[in-house]
Amino acid sequence: LRVAGRTAGERQVLAAAEQVVVALRSVFACDPRPAAMRAPVPVAGGRLLPGCDNLADVLLRTRTECAIRHGLLVSAVREAALRPVHDVLAELRPGGAVEAVLDRGAGPRTPLARLGDGELRHLALALVLLTGPGVLEVDPAAEVPGAYQCLTVLADGLDRDLDARQLRGLVALAGRAVEHGHIRLIGAVRDAGEGAGADPAAVPGATVVDLTPDGAGNG
Repeated sequence: LRVAGRTAGERQVLAAAEQVVVALRSVFACDPRPAAMRAPVPVAGGRLLPGCDNLADVLLRTRTECAIRHGLLVSAVREAALRPVHDVLAELRPGGAVEAVLDRGAGPRTPLARLGDGELRHLALALVLLTGPGVLEVDPAAEVPGAYQCLTVLADGLDRDLDARQLRGLVALAGRAVEHGHIRLIGAVRDAGEGAGADPAAVPGATVVDLTPDGAGNG
């Protein structure tokens, strides 16, 4: 957006509009679809789609590219799981496809196809929060230096299929992720109390906005 303003007021409005355009280009609308995440997928570069259909392809890439972030992902999945989780990885299948599996430390690995919808959505959203524009299918603003770019993850129905523990863990993970200043999360939930705990202020950096007609306002 490059339009010259004739007056100081016009230039101020144009500058604000330019910032809005840049901000919108830095939004990743994410709505994981468990039904599409269960099947093996082709290896195709490892850039996560908004529906997280190609989660296995992305895991194949991120597990080798950044051991620290992958370790944080495994920890997040382990904390929300009812059974032990030793690792989250992707395995190549005949024909060039790749399938995501859980390594539980003993016995055969568990394909993601056997996980419930809540487990899959939690895994996908945790992966999104721990990655960035280089992994997500977004178009970063070229006019903003990488060190100053901030990605906004937009998750409508953030709590869909998640139990209270999974949701609290995800919000806590988001709180830790935003501390670095390169990612933000905007999510709509049915019950803000479940997402942030009894006290929304318990999650540093979290702001709860009550959108119900009879709501008390911001929390």
